[in-house]
Amino acid sequence: MSTLSTAPPADATVGDAARPRAPAPYANPYVAGIGLGLVLLAAYVLMGRGLGASAAPSTLLAWIMSVVAPAHAHGNAFYQGYLEEGVGHPLMSWIMFEVLGVMVGGFLSGLLAGRLLPTIERGPRISAPARLWLAFAGGALMGFGAKLARGCTSGQGLTGGAVLNLGSWAFMMMVFAGAYALAWAMRRQWR
Repeated sequence: MSTLSTAPPADATVGDAARPRAPAPYANPYVAGIGLGLVLLAAYVLMGRGLGASAAPSTLLAWIMSVVAPAHAHGNAFYQGYLEEGVGHPLMSWIMFEVLGVMVGGFLSGLLAGRLLPTIERGPRISAPARLWLAFAGGALMGFGAKLARGCTSGQGLTGGAVLNLGSWAFMMMVFAGAYALAWAMRRQWR
């Protein structure tokens, strides 16, 4: 039988046709790490800046404020920095295209690997609503920390770490220290 054939094998049962295909295995982490490093290098060479994502929500907020309250947005130093960064429009900034590309790429990767399923990853001792609230709270803390640290984990860890920024290395050490400290308290939810 040809490898391009879509017909089921002769010994297949009727239920096999309805069964979804098994998800593709995850990428080798070493190969993926090298690929990420090459993407970071390409971002520096082609765009003149590194990777990061925490400025995207701020850029979007600055644009919304410039539409809703233009006088306030243009008089506020925080919003002004994001409004001036775009090429004629704040949504034309590099960061917006980067984040959009990450979302589309993640969706396509999940789709092609057969991992695009509506599930909530959780342990047996936590309910789905509690897991979603914990995820929301963790995301809010990460967002607050990203603004406080002047960069998200990807911006500080990848970009700052690649250029040997001392503050970025300190940030990443504290991220790992905090993760190890919280892991003990949180792992009981997964057992």
